[in-house]
Amino acid sequence: RAVLAFLVGGALGVAGTSLQALVRNPLADPFLLGLSGGAGLGAVAAIALHVPGPWALPLAAFVGAVGAMALVYRLGLVGGGELDPRILLLGGVAVGALAGAITTAIVSLAEATELRNAFLWLWGGFSGASWTTVFVILAYAPLPLGVLVAAARPLDLLALGEEPAQYLGADVRRLKQLVYLAASLLTAAAVAVAGVIGFVGLVVPHVCRLVWGRLHRTLLPTAFLTGGILLAAADTLARTVVAPRELPVGIVTALLGVPVFAFLLRRWTVS
Repeated sequence: RAVLAFLVGGALGVAGTSLQALVRNPLADPFLLGLSGGAGLGAVAAIALHVPGPWALPLAAFVGAVGAMALVYRLGLVGGGELDPRILLLGGVAVGALAGAITTAIVSLAEATELRNAFLWLWGGFSGASWTTVFVILAYAPLPLGVLVAAARPLDLLALGEEPAQYLGADVRRLKQLVYLAASLLTAAAVAVAGVIGFVGLVVPHVCRLVWGRLHRTLLPTAFLTGGILLAAADTLARTVVAPRELPVGIVTALLGVPVFAFLLRRWTVS
């Protein structure tokens, strides 16, 4: 369980860092780009339809996240197949809102048992952790992680703006496509095994930039470690604070993340 929490937290930390660099917006994260909403819709639909099998829920969540990714990607394409980060962000908000509305409609019509299962999944948790789920994320995460780590230097150039990055040798069009797809697949793998967990992908990049600077060759590995440690600690709190009962880990990350993010936002505004 601790290993799975660490891996999921690390994946969300790296995905959030990469997406913020891609759209050059410090508020970007997998939630804002509609990926978590798509995963939630897929999982809740599987619960409501009583899809049998131990892999039904993770598979439905993964399919939902990938479907949201494809839709947002299509919305973000402009003339000539160029990916516009601003439209990508707005498209993500729209897709996330649509997925959230459909999810709410399904939950409102669900029976009591289905309602509880859907609620627990939508707030994330590791009560169903096993070595099989660990192997699942280990199977899907290394490729997108490797792509994002390899893109560290081009992401540094992209922070200067698209035109300067192009002049300095970065293939901006290909970079944006690869980073978005890799971060999306990384998020899909994480939410498929753990449910929707917020604030990790939003807060971790800010903490890492504050401590270790803005170079992505340092930022991405530290975001993985910080996200992993944060989520493992949050899961420990979720298991112990109301023992023998258990809180959804997403509630703990929200309670921890909101004050930290408010502090960072205030610090950024003042500076």
